Order: sequence, then structure tokens, then C-alpha cells
Amino acid sequence: MVDNKYDASAIQVLEGLEAVRKRPGMYIGTTDVKGLHHLVWEIVDNAIDEALAGYCKHIEITINEDNSITVKDDGRGIPVGIHPKTGISTVETVYTVLHAGGKFGGGGYKVSGGLHGVGASVVNALSSWVKVTVYKNGKIYETKFENGGKTTQKLTVIGECDENISGTTVSFKPDADIFDTDIYDYETLKVRTRELAFLNKGLRLTLKDLRNKENIIEQTFHYEGGISEYVKYLNKNKTPIHDEIIHLEGEENGIMFEVAMQYNSGYTDNIYSFVNNINTHDGGTHEEGVRRALTRVINNYAKKNNLLKEKDESLTGDDVKEGITMIISCKHPNPQFEGQTKGRLGNSEVRKIADSIFSKGFERFLMENPNEAKVIVEKSMTASRARQAAKKARELTRRKSDLDVVNFGGKLADCKSKDPSICEIFLVEGDSAGGSAKTGRDSMTQAILPLRGKILNVEKARLDRALSNEEIRTIITAFGTGIGEEFDLSKLRYNKIIIMTDADVDGSHIRVLLLTLFYRFFRPIVEAGHVYAAQPPLYCIKHGKTTKYVLNDEEKDDYLSKLNDNIKPIIQRMKGLGEMDDDQLYETTMDINNRVLRKITIKDVIEADAAFTKLMGEEVEPRRKFIEERAPYAQNLDI
Repeated sequence: MVDNKYDASAIQVLEGLEAVRKRPGMYIGTTDVKGLHHLVWEIVDNAIDEALAGYCKHIEITINEDNSITVKDDGRGIPVGIHPKTGISTVETVYTVLHAGGKFGGGGYKVSGGLHGVGASVVNALSSWVKVTVYKNGKIYETKFENGGKTTQKLTVIGECDENISGTTVSFKPDADIFDTDIYDYETLKVRTRELAFLNKGLRLTLKDLRNKENIIEQTFHYEGGISEYVKYLNKNKTPIHDEIIHLEGEENGIMFEVAMQYNSGYTDNIYSFVNNINTHDGGTHEEGVRRALTRVINNYAKKNNLLKEKDESLTGDDVKEGITMIISCKHPNPQFEGQTKGRLGNSEVRKIADSIFSKGFERFLMENPNEAKVIVEKSMTASRARQAAKKARELTRRKSDLDVVNFGGKLADCKSKDPSICEIFLVEGDSAGGSAKTGRDSMTQAILPLRGKILNVEKARLDRALSNEEIRTIITAFGTGIGEEFDLSKLRYNKIIIMTDADVDGSHIRVLLLTLFYRFFRPIVEAGHVYAAQPPLYCIKHGKTTKYVLNDEEKDDYLSKLNDNIKPIIQRMKGLGEMDDDQLYETTMDINNRVLRKITIKDVIEADAAFTKLMGEEVEPRRKFIEERAPYAQNLDI
């Protein structure tokens, strides 16, 4: 396919490149490991743009032995002619001038992704070296840059190739002086590569890791079913309630819109939306249009077919999305994003288009599939009844006065301070450890809530059942945020929520149950960085008059190796929180000057959801497989 319009004039130059190295955070968000990986996606996004335009079929991403990156595509190849404004080759212009690219000129791409649209030049500015090779018009062109974007080899013809071969290959090495780390994580790259393959049906993406010669890794991701296969992948550890994945798509005013969805027997919704392959984690008008249409269409179908028991009964948005797994993908020629991280789509016209395309397709599906339609409506009606029951149960968790909080039937020992920014609450395994923690704590800022036994696994329970659990009700009331539709993060009473359990299998299980509760019902608390896991010591080492607590065997061995005298150390394995006295517990696990806390983060929401479903959900087989695969690595377990 020949495109005569995609030449040097399609590339528009807006401004220079000077500020990137001085303020890299403005262009890639951060210089930590996230920013490092962001460089890869800036280059890959340019190749994806070629795929969106219909020219690229295969993209290869390679981590080389020296931890540099190579991205190769079979698109049209960056234009090689002299740019009319800069007087240098267009390839060099794209890599040395900020805001120079086909997505700015209007003639290059109808739809383009990329988080900032400044990818090539920013990657060049933040790399110690870059090499660009272009295959075009039967020739092989090459240009090189070093030391943050300085041209060391102007665009030169270095050979010939078949006339039918075209594409661009970019290799770069991130500048170690700018980034906190220059080591790429294969799993991080794999997750996004797979996601891009799902979002661009038919596109083949290959990821290679050449760093270990004895174990070279290569995976190819290619999905002809696109986002329908994405839904299937997300539901692989769940139990679908209808076999067919509903796939709807349409185009209006140059805006392409696509939705794939399937209901499962679970109680949480998993709705992920994208615009030009960018994850709009805060939603936006495309998601609002679909949610509005989903609620209206199911209600209309239920009323028309007399499925609702009460004449005036109506299903809410929360009712109809229970158990749904949905991918929304919008390709927009001029997306307007809100927020610095482009987390929300703001184009008002998209809401109506999304509503129209989705409602027409979904109405037709329900009419043509009455059995599936009935199952979906019944699922929503059951969710409605549970929501009403949860509303009544939620009343029990509302705090009426400070006195009620302090009492809690004697459970919660609250802190004296009412300043959430300095307050923390310890969720402690067992009454015995809870008693020691209450005695030894700093009562001004530290609250203690002992947990009796294991809380309900909310992965297998609706909100109404969770709210009937006394321990969960106590946690909700203590946090002060409310739950469900009433959740308000600003009312959180503690800056740190610290899970404190024994360093054994039971303690790990209790910690996972609590994390499941937080992830499903209090996710903003986790996302905002308020949740921690305490790290009680595994050993106490007494050496003369010195007492040293260590967290694990590695720390123990390291400490012992440094003891050179003849005094034999006494090594005591800690038996559990409940067997420490109050001073010992405070000194090792609670004192802000000595303790070690592990912050709980959600590295990737979609992967986190899959992990919780696998480990805590209804399906036994995925969990058994997970355990069997990892059993050889589990040693010296305390059971």
C-alpha cells in the first residue's frame, strides 16, 4: 500500500528540545523504574500509530545483552527527505526537535496513541545513545545520536534492501545519570505488550530478552479476536454465566468505538477503558456513555418482558455491572484528556456516540439471545436485592459518637490524637498479641484493633454478607470512610493502616484475607498508599550485652558472619506476636525508630485483580496449579 501524502511535509515542528534533560519528570512523569519503562512505550507507540493507520503488522521489542532496547516495526518507515522547516533530514528532525511528529501535522495519522506525543525526541534526550535505521524505497538509512540527543552521524544510506521492505528500527540505551535504575523488568514489559496486542486485533507483537544467553526468552502476542480475547483472558479464573462474549463495535464521525463484555458469577465488576490504547483509569465520557446505556437497556428489557417483580422496581448502575468484565476501546482522532496523567477522556461528543453504538448492539443481542438475556437480568436483580440488604447492614457501621468508637465492645483501643495525618491503626492477629500491643503502644498516635480468627473471604461474598460479619463491620467503622457508594477517602481516620500478623502460614493467610477486603471494598485506600504490613522479626540474636533482631535467614547469616570474637551468640527463633512481651513487641515491630514496614501497592490493577481472583476466588483448579508450580520454592514453612 503506497501513501503519497506521508512525506516530509506531514511532519510539523513546534519547538526545541532543550528542557527535557533538565526536567525529565515533565515529559515522562518520573525518573524511577516507571519512567525507565515509559521510554520503551514512547517508541512502541510510534510503531502502534503505524498499525492504527493500517501499515504495520509486526512489532518486535528486544531487551539486549547490555540492557539497551531495540524496537523494530514493519511500517512505512520514517520519512527520510529534508524537512522544509529544519533543513535537516526528517528522521533527524523527529529525533532532535520536541513536538515534531506525524501526529501534530494533521497529515500523518488520523488516530494516534502515545501518552505525550513527544516520544522520539524525549527518548533521545534521555539516552546515552540512540541509533535509528529506516528501510524505505529500496534503501537502508541510518542516523546516530549520543549524549542526550547530539547527532553523531547524519542520516546516511548504508545499504540496499528489497523495494517491498519498509519499516523503522530504533535502538537506545537510557542514560544512567538520569534514571534511578537502568535495569528493565521483563514482566513489566510483558504485561503492556500483551495489552497492546489485545487492543489492536491482528497486530503481532514479539518481546525478547537476550540478557541471559543460557535462557533467552521470546514471547509473541497476537489476537485476531482483539478485546474479546482480552475479556476471555480476564475471565479465565472466573465462572462465566453465559458462554458468548458480547462484542459490539461501530464508527461515527471518524470515532471508532468497540466494547467486549461477559458476565461471571463473581460480585465485583471489572470495567477497563482505553482511548487510542491509553488506559483511561479514571474513566471519562466513553465509559459514561456505556454505563448509562447498559443500565437503561437492561431495565427496558426487563420491564418489557415482565421480569421485574415490582411494577416500579428499577435496577441501578451498580446492580447491572455486578460480575461484569468489560473492555471499552475508543479510537479518537482528537482526544481531549483531563488530568496530567491523561486518566480521563473529556470529549463531550463521545458520550452520545458511545451510548448510541453500545445500546443498539446490546439491545439486538438481548433480543436475539433470550436465554442469555434472562440470566443477565436475573443476575442484576439478585444484585439489587443484595444492595438493599447491604444498605440496611451499612447503617450498623455508621459511627454515632466518639464514645461508640472507643468502646466497640472493648475491641478497639483508639489513639488520643484526632489528627489523621499522624495516627495509625494496627490490625493485630489474636487477642494475646492485641493485649501486648495495647500495653506497649504509643497511645497518642497508635490505635490497636485485635482480630479474632480469620475474617470472611470477600472474594466469595457480596457486600451484604460481608457487612453481616462482625469483624468486617468493626474495621469499616474504625476506618470511618464508609463503604460502597458512601465511601469517602477524606474521612479516613488513620494515615497508616498496618496489618500485624505472625510470620507463619496462618499469619500470611490472615494478611491475604485483609488485603482482599481492602482491594475489593477499600481500593482507594490502597491506591493512596495507606496500607502497610508490619515485619515482625524472625530471630533474636544475643551476643554478649548486645541484642539484635533480624527479619529473615539472610539477615541472620549476614549478621553472624560479621561477629569475629569467641563469644558464642544465642539465637532465638521468635514464636509469634502473642509470645512477645509488650516492650519487646513495641521495640521490634511498632516503634517508628526501629520497625520495618512493607508498603502495599497496586502495581497493575488488572494483574492484581487476576491474582486475587486466582488465589481467593471460587475456581479451585487455578489455585491448585499456582500452588503446585510454586511448591518447590517453599521451604521451612511454619505450619
